[in-house]
Amino acid sequence: MTDSVEPQAMTTILVADDHPLLRQGLRMTLSAQAGLQVIAEAADGEEALRKILALKPHVAILDVDMPSRDGFSIVRELNRLRSPVGIIILTLHTGVDLLQEALEIGVRGYVLKSSAATDIAEGVKRVAEGDSYLSPEVLQMLQQGAPKQPVPPELASLTPAELRVVQHIANGRTSREIAATLDLSARTIENYRTAICGKLNLSGPNALLRYALSRRSALRRL
Repeated sequence: MTDSVEPQAMTTILVADDHPLLRQGLRMTLSAQAGLQVIAEAADGEEALRKILALKPHVAILDVDMPSRDGFSIVRELNRLRSPVGIIILTLHTGVDLLQEALEIGVRGYVLKSSAATDIAEGVKRVAEGDSYLSPEVLQMLQQGAPKQPVPPELASLTPAELRVVQHIANGRTSREIAATLDLSARTIENYRTAICGKLNLSGPNALLRYALSRRSALRRL
C-alpha cells in the first residue's frame, strides 16, 4: 500500500490591467510556477473589484492606472470591506511618493512593470505567505533617490539586535529571511518587530517597513 500524497494547495490570483498583452504575459509567467493559478483577469477597476469580491483570490495584482477605478481606489474599498486579499501594485511610475502612499494604505507588494516578468512570481509567493515584497528594482530606485540622512536619534533606543532587524527590513527582507540570516526563529523576529514598533511609536499597515525605507540611507551607515 502506498502512502497517499495530498495535492498542493494553490495560490489563486487575479490580474487587473487594461492592456491585454500584459495580462496574457503575466498569466503565462505565473501559470508556469507550481502552486500558482490565475483564476481571473480584469480590464478595468470596476471589473477588478467585482471579481475580487466574488472570487476571493488570495492575491490580486492591480495596475495603478485603469479605467473606471484606479488601483489605489480599489485597495481603499477593499480595506473598507475588510477583504483579506493580498494586493500587489504593478506600475510604470518610479516616484517614491506613490510607493509611500501604497504602503500607507496596506499594499503588500510593489513591482515595476519593467521588471514584472522576473519579479512578479516571487512577489505573489511572498504576499500569499503574508509577507511584504518590494522588487529589487524598487529597492534600487529608493537607494538612488534617497539623500544622505543624519542618524535618527530614536534609533538609539533600539538594542543592537533590534537595529540589525530594522536594517534587514530596510533591505526588503522578510521575517523568515531575517530569521535565517541571524540564525533565529521566525517567532523571535516577530517579537523583535513588535518591540521595535513599541519603541518607535509605530502603528498601522506596513508601519515598520515604511519607517525602515524612509531611514534607509542612515541605516546603511550604522
